[in-house]
Amino acid sequence: MIKCVASDMDGTLLTSGQEITKENREAIKKARDMGVEFVVVTGRSYLEAKFVLEEAGIQCPVICVNGGEVRSEEGVAIASNPLSIEKAREIAERLEKSDVYFEVYTNKGTFTDSYDQAVTIMSDILLTANPEADVEKVLAAAEERFHKGLVKKVDTYRPLFDGDGAEILKFLAFSLDQSMLAEAKEELSAIPGIAISSSGAENIEITSIDAQKGIALEAFVKNRGISLEETMALGDNYNDISMFKKVGISVAMGNAPDDIKSVCSHVTSTNEENGVAKAIEKIITI
Repeated sequence: MIKCVASDMDGTLLTSGQEITKENREAIKKARDMGVEFVVVTGRSYLEAKFVLEEAGIQCPVICVNGGEVRSEEGVAIASNPLSIEKAREIAERLEKSDVYFEVYTNKGTFTDSYDQAVTIMSDILLTANPEADVEKVLAAAEERFHKGLVKKVDTYRPLFDGDGAEILKFLAFSLDQSMLAEAKEELSAIPGIAISSSGAENIEITSIDAQKGIALEAFVKNRGISLEETMALGDNYNDISMFKKVGISVAMGNAPDDIKSVCSHVTSTNEENGVAKAIEKIITI
């Protein structure tokens, strides 16, 4: 019997319009009314996840920044797996050496040194998850990160790496040039103790080796007295693989790449077709 449902956000729980459909909301409520735990597991910062969840009237635990931080249903930080300041400096230096743009996710917010690049990187993530989406709507959603204060523009990242008290949870790096991105990956692979994944066609995500969705989810369900065999995970991209490999039931979205589908036990409909709701309704009633 499934006792916990863990869902990714972009390309999974959310439509291309960055909304949680009525069908998904109702399925989540039905599962919770039956005593099933529901937790969001996302590469987003807590603020970016919370913004969408609140709009949908959902309050639940959130494993954010790929497992870099875990928040309770009330929004209290209950666990974190930050990068050390020294490791963060080294990651930044290698990304700069490869001339690859990056954002820095911390427990005090997300930071960028380029408005245009920040809009481009989020548009890439959204379009990767929703290739049929209207480009103008995607750009509007990406720009909303700034309008809502979800991302902060800074002139330099230096204060973050000088130990200003913020925990550095993730780097989100981006380039339209695949050769530059490959060079950056090669540079980063020499750094011990980090995990490298992806949530878009032209990005890489860098976290502590302990900050992965699967590791954080395993700790989360154990704390709830739930086994991984009693857990179902839903997702659509490469940063979801670590949790797919651990849970009893792994569900790829219909819009996921074929190699993601191949590692999952089930495939549901797309994020535009209420795939999360359909998976919950099918699995919970088995």
